[in-house]
Amino acid sequence: MQLRPTLTMIAGTLLVAAMSIAYSMTGGKTMAVNLAKAAAVAIADAGGYGVRADFMPGGLPTRHPVLDGGDNLDEGTRAQIAQTVAAIPGMGGVRWADGTIVAESGAVPISPLHCQEDVEALLRARSIRFEESRATIDRASRALLDEVAAALRPCLGSIIAITGHTDSSGPEAGNLALSQERAEAVEQALVARGIPSDGLRAVGLGSREPVEGLAPADPANRRIDFSVIATEPLRPTPVDTPGAR
Repeated sequence: MQLRPTLTMIAGTLLVAAMSIAYSMTGGKTMAVNLAKAAAVAIADAGGYGVRADFMPGGLPTRHPVLDGGDNLDEGTRAQIAQTVAAIPGMGGVRWADGTIVAESGAVPISPLHCQEDVEALLRARSIRFEESRATIDRASRALLDEVAAALRPCLGSIIAITGHTDSSGPEAGNLALSQERAEAVEQALVARGIPSDGLRAVGLGSREPVEGLAPADPANRRIDFSVIATEPLRPTPVDTPGAR
């Protein structure tokens, strides 16, 4: 007869969690609105007629805006606009919708290769795990996904490929479907952590590419791989120049 107090406790915990998420989203939207106002002023001052800064790509607030429009502007003006927006206090990495990027104001740019190395280092000793035969990410892997998102954040503006793999047990059609669903689950988890969806590509390969040296049926082949692909060559300057398209 102690079920009712237990259910009450569970309901209370869920309510608190929901309220926390709602509060976080509200605060994030306020931040995005304030940064958007400051960006609009900076864009106008830089001569960016027709340029818009989107602080909610994918519907989630972020301090890493995507600049769009201004296709008729010369490259020098585009570069000035991005650098001016990046200099706003509290601003994160700025990128154009066509893929060119500018590092966070005052930061040393990090190449996509470094981002991939950082992610691989995180996954060398730990794996993103899922519930058995499902695409639901295991609760214990959420902290690891937080670290992966943080490692990928300096490479916003690059294309990040998320590849799901399985072992060879079971029909390959099912393996392909499960690996795709798991890659998409990781994609959604990264979007929820502030990585813009337009830079993510999820694909499932089933059991076609086992780990070198492992038998195809080895469970260690069940994994998620990341590849960070630069859309524009990055030059070693104090701030990446976002002019070239």
